[in-house]
Amino acid sequence: MSQPAKRVVLVSRPVGEPKASDFRIEEYAPPTPGEGQVLLRTIWLSLDPYMRGRMSDGPSYATPVPIGGVMEGGTVSEVIASNNPGFDKGDIVLSRAGWQTHALLDGKALTKIDPKLGPVSTAVGVLGMPGMTAYTGLLDIGKPQAGETVVVAAASGAVGSAVGQIARIKGARAVGIAGGKDKCDYVKKELGFDDCLDHRDPNLAAKLKDACPKGIDVYFENVGGAVFEAVFPLLNPFARVPVCGLIAHYNDTEAKAPKWASSLMRAVLTKRLTIRGFIVSDFAARHADFLRDMSQWVREGKVRHREFVTEGLENAPAAFMGLLKGANFGKQLVRIGPDRA
Repeated sequence: MSQPAKRVVLVSRPVGEPKASDFRIEEYAPPTPGEGQVLLRTIWLSLDPYMRGRMSDGPSYATPVPIGGVMEGGTVSEVIASNNPGFDKGDIVLSRAGWQTHALLDGKALTKIDPKLGPVSTAVGVLGMPGMTAYTGLLDIGKPQAGETVVVAAASGAVGSAVGQIARIKGARAVGIAGGKDKCDYVKKELGFDDCLDHRDPNLAAKLKDACPKGIDVYFENVGGAVFEAVFPLLNPFARVPVCGLIAHYNDTEAKAPKWASSLMRAVLTKRLTIRGFIVSDFAARHADFLRDMSQWVREGKVRHREFVTEGLENAPAAFMGLLKGANFGKQLVRIGPDRA
């Protein structure tokens, strides 16, 4: 290789919001593939809010990124050298290569991408983990019925935008909550939600009540904080709450029980609410169903998506910090290299 490979490693565990000094860019020489291994060149890196949790070493469902380790992340990559009979040079694959320009991986961890389903970038977007998160969380936990009201936080993002559109496909009303007029206009006018409210509006609770005159049957939780406080009083009996993320709390330095925790538990009992946290891997058996349905909906124009692209690995830390503040508009991607070498 004429150019050295690069990677972004975790230097320190953030206290509160991540900062540039928590990351370091290193150069290295990619090794030659051993038996069963392939050498990958990264094309697209997916940035997702869950990565903030990987930077901390508190109790979680996944092992944290070690200090000095490459930052975790899903990628679309090209095989540039292979010592595995299942992969040829030039294959485009989905992997967990992380924040680096090149990676040496066991072929068992790779999945070939079918370019006929859509642009390869969608394998880490609407046809990948975010899309499947929306599909399984809404349909398997939320179970929206025709005529019901579905509310989704972070409605212009990769997961939330798909949730509302799937809800509409299933005959439900879709009400989004997003950050700012431009995002709300996009959610209503381009994605077809019935309504969308700005979470920064000081009158959010009152406006949400007006937008949901029959209450809320399904609330897809991506945010927490003040958004959940506005939603909570409007939950109908037997409402379902899939809990996908809590981005408003990812930078908290200590956990505090909300003052209304007892009211929440009382409502869980008296309204018979279902509140279930989930990780997309919980529904791995549903992947074929997801890919079949979502790819069809995308082809038919029933599900639209937007990509927010940052150029260059060196800009990944800043893009990630912006993602946690809502700076992205759609699925946050980093273009690491060209589609073909």
